[in-house]
Amino acid sequence: MNVKISDTQKILFLVSAVIFFYIVYILAPILTPFLVAGVFAYLGDPIVDKLEDLRFTRTASVFVVFLIFIILILSFVFIIFPLIQNQISHLLKKIPSIIDWIYIEVSPWLSQTFSLESNAINLDNIKQSLIQHWQSFGSFFGTFLLKIFSSAQLLIIWLSYALLIPIVTFYLLRDWDILITKISQLIPRKHISVITKLSYECNAVLAEFFRGQLIVISVQSVFYSSALWFIGLEFSLLIGLIAGIVSFIPYLGVLVGIVIASIAAFLQFHEILPVIYVFIVFGAGQILEGMILTPLLIGERIGLHPIAVIFAVMAGAQLLGLFGMIIALPVAAIILVLLKYYHKQYLKSDLYNL
Repeated sequence: MNVKISDTQKILFLVSAVIFFYIVYILAPILTPFLVAGVFAYLGDPIVDKLEDLRFTRTASVFVVFLIFIILILSFVFIIFPLIQNQISHLLKKIPSIIDWIYIEVSPWLSQTFSLESNAINLDNIKQSLIQHWQSFGSFFGTFLLKIFSSAQLLIIWLSYALLIPIVTFYLLRDWDILITKISQLIPRKHISVITKLSYECNAVLAEFFRGQLIVISVQSVFYSSALWFIGLEFSLLIGLIAGIVSFIPYLGVLVGIVIASIAAFLQFHEILPVIYVFIVFGAGQILEGMILTPLLIGERIGLHPIAVIFAVMAGAQLLGLFGMIIALPVAAIILVLLKYYHKQYLKSDLYNL
């Protein structure tokens, strides 16, 4: 059913949209914890609904989901985070020996092949500088945390985030269905069918993005880290996490992972065979994603071209900082749904059939 909108309604909608986005732009720094809480609530609501189907009360279901979230977050903070820090520290310790190997093995070859002077790059100075300062580099996370806690303003911000996110998440999870019902009651009745249809499509896209991609990223991170550890790569956890997290952009995760892991494998073993193993690992990861994870957990992708994904993330960061990066892809996915709808309307319009 085509709904005609008067010029006055169009102007009112445009003005309202401009005011809304201006308010979001002004309040972006303080909206981040509420947005993170909203994401947690959105991810947790289906689990809460399933627990309610098992005769749990809504509040009890929320507490169960809360417990799951807390366990996952604490596991990362107290198990994964220290391991990542240790691998970064170990990497920085090895840089001088890597420079020695480059100086002994690679530099003569470069000099002969490209007719470079042997002293074109003073690797000794670089090595000495790194040896003198590796401890400060290795304690990057400790220094970062120290700066946070030494600044009263940053301390207040982090404490407010730590308090606000769980509280807001709890209330959003508890009252999620009520909020959705209240919002639907505000929609003008003559627009309810179209808006409901678009809402369901947007929800399907967002569910695919948030829940599906989150599971795929987690599984790939574990797979890459475990497989690289199995072939003996020292920085397997760090590289596996990077490749898994970046994989939300199609093919970028595997490309970044192959490049970093291949360099790390060659510098560690000085042989080609471990590099071949790296290619096998990431080839298996792509097969795992393309034939098992994506069909089972996501289905069809959200339809955003890789270039559109990169542009959305960069645009969100430029406009709204961290808040913009968080909302970039969900907003882009919703815009895609709306564009598809209006494209169909355009194909049916008199303008198209002139």
